[in-house]
Amino acid sequence: MHVIGTAGHVDHGKSALVQALTGVHPDRLKEEREREMTIDLGFAWFTMPGEDDVGIVDVPGHRDFIENMLAGVGGIDAVILVVAADEGVMPQTREHLAILDLLQVQSGLVALTKIDLIDDMEWLDLVESDVRNALIGTSLENVNIYRVSSKTKEGIDALVSGLESLLSEYPLHADLGKPRLPIDRIFSISGFGTVVTGTLQNGSFKIGDEVEILPSGVKGRIRGLQNHQRKVDIVFPGSRTAINISGVDVNQIARGEVVAKPSTYKSTRLLDVSFRLLTDASQPIKHDHGVKLFIGASETPARVRLLGAENLNPGEEGWLQLETDQPIVAVRGDRFILRRPSPGETIGGGMVVDALPKRRHKRFAKPVIDKLNALAQGSPEEILLQAVLEVGAGTIGDILARANLNQETAKQALSQLLQNGELIDPEKRREKSAALVKDNLATTLAYWETLLLQIMDEVSHFHQVNPLKQGMPREALRSRTKISLRLFNAAIDELLACQKLAEIGVNLKSADFSVKFNAQQQAAIDGLLAKFKSNPYLTPSVKDCQNEVGELVYSALVDQEALVQVSPEVVFLPETYINMVEDIKNLIQSKGSISAAGVRDHFNTSRKYALALLENMDAQGITVRRGDERQLKG
Repeated sequence: MHVIGTAGHVDHGKSALVQALTGVHPDRLKEEREREMTIDLGFAWFTMPGEDDVGIVDVPGHRDFIENMLAGVGGIDAVILVVAADEGVMPQTREHLAILDLLQVQSGLVALTKIDLIDDMEWLDLVESDVRNALIGTSLENVNIYRVSSKTKEGIDALVSGLESLLSEYPLHADLGKPRLPIDRIFSISGFGTVVTGTLQNGSFKIGDEVEILPSGVKGRIRGLQNHQRKVDIVFPGSRTAINISGVDVNQIARGEVVAKPSTYKSTRLLDVSFRLLTDASQPIKHDHGVKLFIGASETPARVRLLGAENLNPGEEGWLQLETDQPIVAVRGDRFILRRPSPGETIGGGMVVDALPKRRHKRFAKPVIDKLNALAQGSPEEILLQAVLEVGAGTIGDILARANLNQETAKQALSQLLQNGELIDPEKRREKSAALVKDNLATTLAYWETLLLQIMDEVSHFHQVNPLKQGMPREALRSRTKISLRLFNAAIDELLACQKLAEIGVNLKSADFSVKFNAQQQAAIDGLLAKFKSNPYLTPSVKDCQNEVGELVYSALVDQEALVQVSPEVVFLPETYINMVEDIKNLIQSKGSISAAGVRDHFNTSRKYALALLENMDAQGITVRRGDERQLKG
């Protein structure tokens, strides 16, 4: 599952586009409906043609609501930058684009909306050229532009296809075993209690988990989980998630706080960060400057401690230590945005390099700057781990090349990671040695365990949707996981070995799953089977069976081999089929051959049934046709 966000100027059609894509209008507040303007974050979802679920975060475009927009873009995989064809690039288009660039959102596309209002193709070409120029130098410089109308639906299918192609290349989200959910919405449901929502990062939650709300420290337990209004037992990194928490009152939680497992994260009021001041910032940034810090879903006042320089001019980069008014939760590698509080202005952003510095730094101490430079680079082990996290899983050769380290240094680091279990070879889990073979696979243990859970979740969901089918086709399951054949096969082998999955032909099922018929279905089945037993050689046709018990129940009976379908029209009880085949084999052995008429007469059936059975025996390699006669093959 993926989460995408919208961005763009006010009234450029973001919410209308979301409704055209999903059928759900994301504006949930009465004031938003009345003003026809998104004020707070809106959420919707839809299923791609390839059956992938996609969540959409619709963010406000108006300058007055830009700070709500920042809460929504921190956890997205890709963005749809919306530009209205009748207005083109506008101030908030550029501001949202700058924010996306600072957050390093690199996957996305542009929706040129409201094309139904434009008759002049040259004007559309001009607007598209203007958009392309605005993208130059940003993380979205090379994205595709789609011309669409939310009103007439023109171009919507092409946009969905482009989005599906874009997301198909996105790897599984890293599972570091330390789940955290930045809270962007809080509400209460009668009979259920407190519910929070957000985009899950860094790990998985399951029903029954104890959780802690940070930085407040309030503790509770997960009573229920949902994504896309579907109740689930477990949620995975990267998914839009709603958590029903017991033991916590809605008034004890604030937007921007983080749901985590107890003792996995610490709150802080100091952050060491790399920072870039936007080129069009209205003034330099100076030491002790007051700012608003946006990280995750949180917004908090902070003061800038400028390190190694007197000031930073527009377009320059440097090191900051941020001191926040209130404790926050952050992790190394998190992206953030800074805004001036008054007048409101997005001034820049960057990345956290140390989320828990021990003390306030001396501003011009060389050891401090040297340490920050080293932290930004990371240790060889950290660089290799990051390379693995970016691809999810890959060959050792590909990972070493991606890490771009000195060969000997890289091999030593990789050997250490394999030996201490931070990396594994999923194809050789049961072997003790950790071999540095270029073509071997490598991934993190957390990624591997998440993949196994996701496969089991896909199979369980298939059983929920298809309770009368014995299992999910192996290829369909692999298509849903979107991983390499080697990795998929290794995962299935592991799940079969530990008896969590079972294999039935080309299908896979949960080991504890079996098809169960309700009382009404069973009564219909009993009535149908009675007809088969009363006249075993002139049985109800396939169509008659489907009409009597329903197509799904009939298919389940065939899957369970309670019935044997020998042609598109003819079906027998399995014991009848076996006896008829044995009788025909004996007749051929005694007579040398047999015709369809001979089979018809022997069983006192019709020519249709006799031919269907003989053609089935031909297909099974039991008999071979010679003119109008059948002989035993071989």
